[in-house]
Amino acid sequence: MFLQRASVLLIVLGFALFTFVMAGPRAGLLVLVGLGFGLVLEGLRFGFAGPWRMIVTDRDGRGLIAQLIAIGLVAVVAFPLLAANPGELVAAHAPVGIGMILGAFIFGAAMQLVMGCGSGTLVNAGSGNLVGLIALAGFIGGSFAGTLHLGWWTSLGSLPVLSFQGMFGDMGGLGLTLAGLAIVGAVTFLRSAPGKRMPPRRLWIAAALIAALSLANLVIAGQPWGIVYGLGLWGAKIAQAGGADLATTAFWAAEGNAARLSASILTDVTSLTNIGLLIGAFAVMRWRADPGAQTQALTPISYGAVLVAALVLGYSARMAFGCNVGAFFSGISTGSLHGWVWLVAAFAGSMLGIRLRPVLLRPRVTGGAYA
Repeated sequence: MFLQRASVLLIVLGFALFTFVMAGPRAGLLVLVGLGFGLVLEGLRFGFAGPWRMIVTDRDGRGLIAQLIAIGLVAVVAFPLLAANPGELVAAHAPVGIGMILGAFIFGAAMQLVMGCGSGTLVNAGSGNLVGLIALAGFIGGSFAGTLHLGWWTSLGSLPVLSFQGMFGDMGGLGLTLAGLAIVGAVTFLRSAPGKRMPPRRLWIAAALIAALSLANLVIAGQPWGIVYGLGLWGAKIAQAGGADLATTAFWAAEGNAARLSASILTDVTSLTNIGLLIGAFAVMRWRADPGAQTQALTPISYGAVLVAALVLGYSARMAFGCNVGAFFSGISTGSLHGWVWLVAAFAGSMLGIRLRPVLLRPRVTGGAYA
């Protein structure tokens, strides 16, 4: 056990040092932030897709309320930070449109079929979960494919980018954001069964740590915590390595995207935190004396369904300008109207996905018993 844990520490610290040397202090710090996300999400069991399912199926609102607490903590600090540093820090704002709403709805359904959202897919893959590994491969491919068609989806019609700061001022926007979170929290509390309303100590700690890490990400990267762009970039690099000419595509021909595509992956801030998150989840799982059982083995057809759902998950995340992290968590905490619309559409889709789970995800039966 000692050798196993020593190996884990060596891997974690070694990669962080490697990034410091190869890409500089900023990149190294972002890897450490990503490691923190992985340690908290896996170590303290803080998630996004699971709590959305639990409030529907078990009337358990503790996980969702913990999410709202974390978002509120970030908003209290992020709103003044953004106002004081308009040239250095950017918010997670995106336009509300037809394609975006449809994408969020589809994303909500698909995440229940792959047993995780964007961050959950990384956590599951990092911990060695087979469903998570399949889902990560699909998400990368789907997110890249989504970049190729994003212009068409946005052409269906969308509003200008609207923010609470722009509509109500910095303090007014913060007040309305906190009020909105309180209303959603109150509805969740009333919906929850007795004994399943207030988060346990573990989730309070996790919410505070996730908020602190998110703010560190904002300050170091200059932008809020995100997942989807990095995975799409990985897909683009794989496609380019396979001979694809992405200079002819509108998304990857854009100046900023073209620069990231031609540069090392260690220069992309979202990729750095994604990699750190993967390693952090891996470290937690390998650190435990008893990692626990993996998810139940599925039938081959169900694994195929996971792969298809993961492709759809990645594609729809690009349509919707983000996942539970970039759109919901970071969007709302930095004043985006898009984040609130995303929440409604994705939660509706999640309810559909919950109904589809028992139909599409079937456990493998061996020897007359479930595997």
